[in-house]
Amino acid sequence: MLAVRMFFLTLFTAACTTAAAAVPGVISVEFLNGANPAVPSSHASTIEMTPGGLVAAWFGGQYERHSHVGIWVTRQVNGMWLDPVEVADGVQYTRPDGSVHRHPTWNPVLFQYPGGGPLMLFYKCGPTPDSWWGMVMSSTDGGTTWTTPVRLPEQIDGPVRNKPILLNDGTLLCGSSTEFDGWRLHFEFTKDQGATWQRVPAIHDGKTFGAIQPSLMRHADGHIQALCRNQNSEGQVLTTSTADGGKTWSTLKETNLPNPNSGIDGVVLKDGRSMLIYNHTKRSTKPAGREMLNIGISEDKISWQAAGVLENTPKSEFSYPAIIQSADGMVHVTYTWKRKLIRYVKIDPAKLQLKPFNGSNWPF
Repeated sequence: MLAVRMFFLTLFTAACTTAAAAVPGVISVEFLNGANPAVPSSHASTIEMTPGGLVAAWFGGQYERHSHVGIWVTRQVNGMWLDPVEVADGVQYTRPDGSVHRHPTWNPVLFQYPGGGPLMLFYKCGPTPDSWWGMVMSSTDGGTTWTTPVRLPEQIDGPVRNKPILLNDGTLLCGSSTEFDGWRLHFEFTKDQGATWQRVPAIHDGKTFGAIQPSLMRHADGHIQALCRNQNSEGQVLTTSTADGGKTWSTLKETNLPNPNSGIDGVVLKDGRSMLIYNHTKRSTKPAGREMLNIGISEDKISWQAAGVLENTPKSEFSYPAIIQSADGMVHVTYTWKRKLIRYVKIDPAKLQLKPFNGSNWPF
């Protein structure tokens, strides 16, 4: 049975070619729920390295906002990704007639505590992004089994889409945002693995910039940078930074990277450079500027260079990336593929070839 599954998965992957295969440094490209997905739509993935190997999650169901969208998880075992399993849903209660009242789930975020700590799975539940609430569950066996989900405290959302950062004192810093009073960034802290929380108020008014979904990047000088999705028409990726562990943040400003109102994610590499996965397109491009997914590299935290194209297909969507770097130096990326599947790419960042931007145009 395993051999048959691998045969059809190989055929399916070969049929769904990708620009990533031609990027120097790309080691492998595969789907996490390919060939015969359990649900027709998948989106907003997250990936984490655990002591037992890689674990990934996303939300999936009929379509985004459908009440029967749940959180799906897969694990990599002996180099192979297992069949995804639905580990959480938005069921609120069961009616007397046996039917259930439920809401869609959204934006899972995985985080592995070091030193034998739990694997955390944060996600959102609720009718819409401006009315959802934070949920959390955990695993002590690398994502094989999970605790019963619990709701986070009122006005605490947890990491809204991208991975948190563990500070030196054991505090987990989470980048979060809200959409009910303009698109605004805020940051949250937990010192006890989610038992209690603190929250920094929104760092901007949501008027000059509509910013959400910060991606946290910790630099060698101690500063933590947050790169953010920008709601503004034809906007750029936004940046802010903190020198005090997230208590106060600098004024938001634009980078030299475009953002078509789409999710991004980045990581500071072991060599000190920053690596970002994002859509190097404009919002006026259809559909919503998400037809090309790109790799950017920065050596100074401010200016960026082009490092490769993972996807580039007109009238398609490739979006909501997640990125981590494992102890062996390899980079692991997941992202939404045409709102149907989740794609995984393994990259050796030392082999990426950089090119400067010609104005704002992609140079490859």
